[in-house]
Amino acid sequence: MNNNKNTEHVISAAEALGCCVKRDEPLSKYTTFKIGGAASAVITVESITVLSQLLALCREHGVQRMIIGNGSNLLADDDGYDGVVLKLEGDFKSITSDGEIVRCGSGVTLATLCKFARDHSLGGIEFAWGIPGTVGGAAFMNAGAYGGEMKDVILSTSYITSDGITGSYVGGENDFSYRHSVYSDKDYVITAVTFKLAVDDPVLIKERMDDFMTRRKTKQPLDYPSAGSVFKRPEGFYAGQLIEECGLKGYSIGGAQVSEKHAGFIINKGGATCSDVCRLVEHIQKTVKENKGVTLECEIRRI
Repeated sequence: MNNNKNTEHVISAAEALGCCVKRDEPLSKYTTFKIGGAASAVITVESITVLSQLLALCREHGVQRMIIGNGSNLLADDDGYDGVVLKLEGDFKSITSDGEIVRCGSGVTLATLCKFARDHSLGGIEFAWGIPGTVGGAAFMNAGAYGGEMKDVILSTSYITSDGITGSYVGGENDFSYRHSVYSDKDYVITAVTFKLAVDDPVLIKERMDDFMTRRKTKQPLDYPSAGSVFKRPEGFYAGQLIEECGLKGYSIGGAQVSEKHAGFIINKGGATCSDVCRLVEHIQKTVKENKGVTLECEIRRI
């Protein structure tokens, strides 16, 4: 991929700021789908000061930028990304507690948060055990599982705008709903999330975590690359059940396949492209609409 002059300026500035920069970096290395062409650069950002400077440079020079966490809900284009990808590390990986309050940088993985809570005898976040994302990504989409959602445990979120303005949303200001938050409609970067958990017996917390993980391993195709559940839950239905009833379990296009274990998942069974996945999503949506009269909305973010 050829970097244009403006993109090169941002990349050079990132190097001058001491960031780790990987040019022409395949996004397949950064998404759980293991799909995607090269980005102009993947830049590791370790502080909010540096993040603020890079966001300003991208805005000033008209360079596309994208924040990436664990890449667990992303489908990257086969042609790559003509812009810079900012990966939050360093300060964004911090996690601290004060009684029942836990504050995390947005780059903390949900696995790390769940372990931290368990080790500090704090319950309420167990439902997130096994979700392969970061705290920032989970807050962005109000991730949830097994009857729990981020909105149940998030006290506040902190952000920075492309203009370098910092702020926070508290409680209802986060506008959480099913797979939605106030950030769904804004180009803000979540920098930290504060949780309100509850003191609990660590033995019981571990038992719940183990139960959720067992259920995941039993029902979900964790042995293949995927982006988790593909479709939002249509009101009154379950997407996976509708897809299975339409006879699409195991249906493939190229290297992309409707999981034989859980029809709500599309897996990369080997060599799948973004095009394969998109064509399969469209086929599923068309088939379910024609046979069940239900419109399935894809919840995977396309880069």
